[in-house]
Amino acid sequence: MIKRLNFLIFLVCCLSCFSSRAQSQKYVMVVHGGAGTILKKNMSAEKEQLYVEALRQSLQAGYNIIKRGGSSVDAVEAAIHILEDNPLFNAGKGAVFTNAGTNELDASIMEGEELKAGAVAGVTTIKNPISAARAVMEKSEHVLMAGRGAERFAQDCGLETVDPAYFKTEDRWRALQRALSADSAKAAAGKMSSKLSPSVVDEKFGTVGCVALDRSGNLAAGTSTGGMTNKKYGRIGDAPIIGAGTYCDNNTAGVSCTGWGEYFIRNAVAKTVCDLIAYKAYDIKKASEEVLKKVADMGGSGGLIILDRNGNAAMPFNTEGMYRGTVTTDGKIEVFIYK
Repeated sequence: MIKRLNFLIFLVCCLSCFSSRAQSQKYVMVVHGGAGTILKKNMSAEKEQLYVEALRQSLQAGYNIIKRGGSSVDAVEAAIHILEDNPLFNAGKGAVFTNAGTNELDASIMEGEELKAGAVAGVTTIKNPISAARAVMEKSEHVLMAGRGAERFAQDCGLETVDPAYFKTEDRWRALQRALSADSAKAAAGKMSSKLSPSVVDEKFGTVGCVALDRSGNLAAGTSTGGMTNKKYGRIGDAPIIGAGTYCDNNTAGVSCTGWGEYFIRNAVAKTVCDLIAYKAYDIKKASEEVLKKVADMGGSGGLIILDRNGNAAMPFNTEGMYRGTVTTDGKIEVFIYK
C-alpha cells in the first residue's frame, strides 16, 4: 500500500511538472517584420543584431502590457509602435517610396471579442498609422478611412502628425531609384508587363504586424506597412483590408500577414485561414500553410503570424526568411529571421 501511495504521489508530481511546462509554452504574443529573400550570407552580424533587438523590444513592449492585465489591443498597438518608429522596417519611419517619391502608409487593427475593426490607407502625415486605425475602430462608425480624410480624423482625435519628410530614409530612397531605373530599362526594351522581376520583388515589400492574447482570453491583431516600392496611383495593398492582411476572432485566431499584397487580397488570406479553422476544424498550422500554398501556386509570396485563444502560435512563410518572434506567458522571448 505504501509503495502504491508513493507511486501515485510520484505520478501526480510528474503530471504537475509536465502541466507547468506546457503552460509555460503558451504564447501571448507573436510579431513579424516582413518576409522575403532574407539570407544569412547577405546579412552583417551588426545589422542582424539590430533586427533582433528591435523585434525583442516590440515583444517586450506588448508583453509588459499583458503582464499587468492590459488589453490585447493595447499590447498590439504598443508592439507595432516600436516597429513603426524603427527605420529598419517598412512601416512608419522606414516606409518605402511610391512612384511619385512620396510615402503612403496603411494600417489595420481588429479585436476578437466583438469583431470590431479599424483601418487607414494612403496616409502621409500620421506618425503611427496603427493608432489611427485603432481610432477608426473605437471612435467612428466606420472601418476604413483613406487619405486626407483619415488624416483629418486622426488630427481630430489628437494623434501625432508629422511633416511627410519625417518618413524619408536614404535606404528606401535608393531602393526607389533602382526600381525606377529597372522600369526605364524595361520600357526602353519594350518589355513592360504586370509581372515583377524576381530581382526587385524583395525591394518592393515588407510589413510589420502583431497578434496578442490578453489575460481575459481576448485576441487582437494589427498590421502596418508602407506598401510597395514604386507603387503607382494610390495603390492599396492587403494590410488595411480586413480579411486580407488582418483578421481576428476569439472563436478561431488572430492573423497578420506580410508579402505580395495583391495575392493576399485575392485569396482573402487572413479570413480564409480563420474559416478553415472554424468550418473544417483545421489546426492553425494546417490552415495557414494550406492558404499560403494557394498564394504560392498563384505566383505570390509572403508569410503570416497566427495565434489562437489557447495560446497556440504559428509563423509560416514561403520565402527565404521572415523577421518574426514570440513571447510566452512567462515572458520568454524568441526571435527568428531565417528558415
